[in-house]
Amino acid sequence: MKLDQETERSGIQQRPVLRHRGTTSAGATATTDQVAEELPVALVFNGISHAVMMVTPRDLQAFAMGFALTEGLVGKRSDVFDIEVQEHARSVEVALTIAQEDFMLLKQQRRSMAGRSGCGVCGVESLELIDVAPPRIDAAPLHDADALAPAIARAAAALGEHQHLMRATGGVHAAAWCDASGNVLRVCEDVGRHNAMDKLIGYLAFERVDMTQGFVFMSSRASYELVRKAARLNIPMLATISAPSTLAIDVALAAGIKLVSFCRKDDCVEYT
Repeated sequence: MKLDQETERSGIQQRPVLRHRGTTSAGATATTDQVAEELPVALVFNGISHAVMMVTPRDLQAFAMGFALTEGLVGKRSDVFDIEVQEHARSVEVALTIAQEDFMLLKQQRRSMAGRSGCGVCGVESLELIDVAPPRIDAAPLHDADALAPAIARAAAALGEHQHLMRATGGVHAAAWCDASGNVLRVCEDVGRHNAMDKLIGYLAFERVDMTQGFVFMSSRASYELVRKAARLNIPMLATISAPSTLAIDVALAAGIKLVSFCRKDDCVEYT
């Protein structure tokens, strides 16, 4: 299947606010502000609801594809036969038709996830279902010691130009796909960092991009879930603007992923 050119929401709503300037009420002005949208999105696989995530309602086909791949619900892009998006007044339902073999495995492992935008394991019913030991990736390193810092600097300098929702609202994360030289080729945004990465990976899957030949650059911290998602798609490097957690470092080491954080225009810290 191909990625439809969705007629989608902007991801932004106007809300009335009272803007204060100074320390007295005389400086208050009634106006409007642009706020990032957040809606419950139900992901339905072969007619069975699997998860409800809080998502910015843009790039929802890509989000559903990326979620299915990064959560290990399907083995490959071609196992997703169809994705239909149905909008309601205050929610969205995304229905995926997947291969029967994947669906049977899904039913065996099924979990009910009431997702929050900042959490990747909400609703997991058992500790055994938390995957902190992904297999090692099968991808060659992208950079030698001299090439890493220039690639990170290039990506960090360019990211802001692509963060359209962030500039409008100040309230979303960005996931960027960069080539080995650090050129930013695609950016997806969402109120949740995991959602942004799922949207990006879904887009790359739709476009049949070779994910071993570039890296993901996130505007967030590095959580273990982001590293795990990268590992499932054979992505050799994850770079983030903010700090990693200890578990993110441990999972990156186990998977053979280069993890680079505190990425600024002139600096970065290589953790693995």
